[in-house]
Amino acid sequence: MSASDPLTCALRLLSARDRSVAELSAGLQQRGYPEEEIQETVQRCSELGYLDDQRYAHERARALARSGRAAGSRILLDLRRRGISEELAVAALSAAEAELAPEQMLRDLLERRFPGFDYAHADERQKRRVLSFFQRRGFSLEQIFAIIRQERDL
Repeated sequence: MSASDPLTCALRLLSARDRSVAELSAGLQQRGYPEEEIQETVQRCSELGYLDDQRYAHERARALARSGRAAGSRILLDLRRRGISEELAVAALSAAEAELAPEQMLRDLLERRFPGFDYAHADERQKRRVLSFFQRRGFSLEQIFAIIRQERDL
């Protein structure tokens, strides 16, 4: 194996972080490897267990949910952008939501990012800021208002 070997390059890419099949293929393509060699390399990495879209999708969805960076449709969008099939993306989202319910994640984020936020006493700018923050992360307005109402009633 030489330094220009696609398998060596693929292993270097995978050692930096886990990747989907599409991401690894794109990385190898950017480095100028022929399509046939890319397919062989991707297949070999899959056989060795270094490349698995299902595992990648589940780990990525779980990490996004735990960190509060994304929820619901935003996780699906992220996975699709990384070349994960719709079926695998939906399964990964379901698994992540089973582990950490979106409502709990929203509640934790609200407390962490906006401690003491009171919707009833906030001005319009603060309300928009908080609502936009959660909507950008993929929470629905229904979920957001349900949690805000619960926090207010406590």
